[in-house]
Amino acid sequence: MFLAMRAEVEEALTAALDRLGYPTDDLGIEEPPEDLDAVLASSVAFRLASEAATPPPAVADELADAIDAGPQEYIGRVETRGPYLNFWPSERYFAETLAEAQSGEFGTLPDRETSVVVEHTSANPTGPVHVGRARNPIIGDALARVLEYAGYDVERHYYVNDAGRQIAVFTWAYDFFDEADLPEPERESPEYEMVRYYRAANTYLEEEADEESVEAAEAEIQSIMQGLEEGDESAYDRVGEVVDTVLGGMRDTLERLPAEFDEFVKETRFMRDGSTDEIIDRLKNTEYAVYEDDAWQLDLPEIDKNLVFVREDGTSLYTTRDLAHHEWKFDNFDEAVTVLGEDHELQARQLRSALEILGNDTDRLGTVHYSWVTLPEGGMSTREGTGIDLDDLLDEAIDRARQEVEDRLEDRIRDDDLSEEDIDRIAHQVGIGAVRYDIVSKQPTKGITFEWERALDFEAQSAPYVQYVHARASGIIAEAHDENAVDPDGLDIDVDASDLDTDAERTLLREIARFPAVIEEAAEDLQPHVVATYTRDLAEAFNTFYRECPVLDADDETRDARLALVVAARHAVGNALDAVGVQAPDSM
Repeated sequence: MFLAMRAEVEEALTAALDRLGYPTDDLGIEEPPEDLDAVLASSVAFRLASEAATPPPAVADELADAIDAGPQEYIGRVETRGPYLNFWPSERYFAETLAEAQSGEFGTLPDRETSVVVEHTSANPTGPVHVGRARNPIIGDALARVLEYAGYDVERHYYVNDAGRQIAVFTWAYDFFDEADLPEPERESPEYEMVRYYRAANTYLEEEADEESVEAAEAEIQSIMQGLEEGDESAYDRVGEVVDTVLGGMRDTLERLPAEFDEFVKETRFMRDGSTDEIIDRLKNTEYAVYEDDAWQLDLPEIDKNLVFVREDGTSLYTTRDLAHHEWKFDNFDEAVTVLGEDHELQARQLRSALEILGNDTDRLGTVHYSWVTLPEGGMSTREGTGIDLDDLLDEAIDRARQEVEDRLEDRIRDDDLSEEDIDRIAHQVGIGAVRYDIVSKQPTKGITFEWERALDFEAQSAPYVQYVHARASGIIAEAHDENAVDPDGLDIDVDASDLDTDAERTLLREIARFPAVIEEAAEDLQPHVVATYTRDLAEAFNTFYRECPVLDADDETRDARLALVVAARHAVGNALDAVGVQAPDSM
């Protein structure tokens, strides 16, 4: 109902401005002050004061009178505070919010008939996924979920770098080193077994004293890269064996988050089909192409650094192949979104500029940049074999969550009758949820130092804090269901929202009503953290309601209305958590 009320406010405010002879191009709609329980506000009187030659508060009063004169369905009343107009909801707003939120699909917006491909993670297949890069799959998966809730037809892609120097080094190392000479793998998983070759190769190339041996290795590495450019099937087969093996293990780790993909798109695809060569020919024929330092480059407008698109040896670069990749996206999808680390900002700007030079509509391309995740222990590097692997972080998250659950069970007087299977389930939901939520709830451009105490704090604004709201609501509904009073998926009896008249009940209803608009905002701005922030507000409102408003012990009509409110809150918090990829436990 929030979206419907916002549309009505926009329409009523536009009509009032028009009747009074004021311009309607900027309505100034925003959130009201925190100390008001209004739903929307407008600062338009500031803009009009000079034109009206009247102080802003007087303009606001004039507009409020004009709006009150018209019929509204969702605007209950309009009041001014100084230069601001504040809009309160009607009884119909509350009634329809309560009714709509009885559906398990609450928060899902209508189909936009628009396809979007979300490319995320795309880490080089050179070893295990480490914590520093964990933000990419978590943000990417959450963003894809939010876009689906917003009505988009979404595909999730992982762009596989299987053609660069790192992969050529890896491929050479896999043939060159004897497994017996390598250390034991850290885990019995393909990427952990294979990364030993990659690390050994970097050590060998940097520290091998025999210059002739290093030159021979470099020649073989160059041969692999050249073979890929020339379409040598044996080179593709050698690289493919290494890449597919490592990627298989990385996929298993990512599925634990979970972060699943519809397609793994390989770089070499755009070399084999000739589209990279076509891109090179087209770029050479543009006015921006220059041949400098024995390489073909683009002198890009408003970007200080040229984009090299063909090396001295005639081989293409990652960005060259990515141009072909993005034109393929534009051919197959209405919109494309890419999640990238902050170290790729220059590359992303160069890519966008080159796409425009090639005649593409880059308004169809969205980019989300993120900063790194670190631990108090410091940074991490796959190349050097330092840092914390994502698998280790997830294992510890589950272990810590299990300990927390067991400690809480010991502190309770009553027996919750949780089996070992229940405890394992809750530990997994809470542990993985804590990692995901702590990462996705921050603005992507801000760095994160992951701290266990904050992420697993059941009392603070963390995943367990929000998950507990869903579990508490589920428990109330389950108990009422046992008494044949309510269906777990929604009330099957008529209720009257006017019976929900306390401040706590109305505040909770207002928060529930906001959910579809929060999804819309997060999707439009490509900011899933907005949904995570909303879950905290919703959780706070529910906890206040829970403390102040008994449900099962209330009188019949009030009991039914409050049960409906609990169902609505459960759907809102459950779907909001799902939109950011955090599981919503039914018990904790």
